[in-house]
Amino acid sequence: MLAPSQAHILVIDDTPEAIRPLLLALRGRHWRVSVATDARQGQQRAQLLAPDLILLDVRMPGMDGFALCRLLQASPRTRDIPVLFLTSAGAADERLEGLSQGGVDYIMKTCEPAELLARVQIHLQLARRRAAAVDDTPAPPLSPDEVVLRAAMRLIGQQLAELPPLEAIAARVGTHDKKLSAIFRRHLGMTVFAWVREERLRRGRELLADPLLSMQEIAGSVGFRSACNFTTAFRERMGVTPSQYRKGLQDGAAGKGTPAG
Repeated sequence: MLAPSQAHILVIDDTPEAIRPLLLALRGRHWRVSVATDARQGQQRAQLLAPDLILLDVRMPGMDGFALCRLLQASPRTRDIPVLFLTSAGAADERLEGLSQGGVDYIMKTCEPAELLARVQIHLQLARRRAAAVDDTPAPPLSPDEVVLRAAMRLIGQQLAELPPLEAIAARVGTHDKKLSAIFRRHLGMTVFAWVREERLRRGRELLADPLLSMQEIAGSVGFRSACNFTTAFRERMGVTPSQYRKGLQDGAAGKGTPAG
């Protein structure tokens, strides 16, 4: 990580001419500025150049900024690069989506250049402090398919309660449903929905450790329509009902807490 005055900033925007005053302001600070004009090119340049900060548009043809942000978060080489959305997409749900997918800031293209410079400066400084505090051992590289796989798994984990259709999941990680299905089969040996079922039951087992949660609450939070459906699926997979599994957890905890005689 370079000092903020020497930083390299990657701008990913399909209409860079529309933000020319902002680009000029960035270059006026003597920062190195690279530009990519679509998400695919931006992903490639982020992997190749490992910039200190990324300014990312949302509404782009093909893959949008949210999908690209998920892929950047899934790759060891780019996951620690701060992503600031710089966009005209200002709806509340869009702003929340950007921040929930890993963006550290959300800035409107109508902002004054001075505001953009101030926000960029702050995030460069924060990133520099984080980098100084962590182990800088390089992570092993991932193939493009492995990056998509990690991004899809993370997305599914965040939306287990109301999972989008397969086509929507694939689009949100920058691919299509057939390719995503092939990636899951190749790397995990199962279909997307087989993995979803396993993840729902794994998350369900974690939630059963909380005695305050009802079966209906657990079922709903992991994407089952009813406690009955959850119980049936759980028993088929685990050989016991969720209630029996929970009792086993509680009995085990009680045994560990019993003083030796």
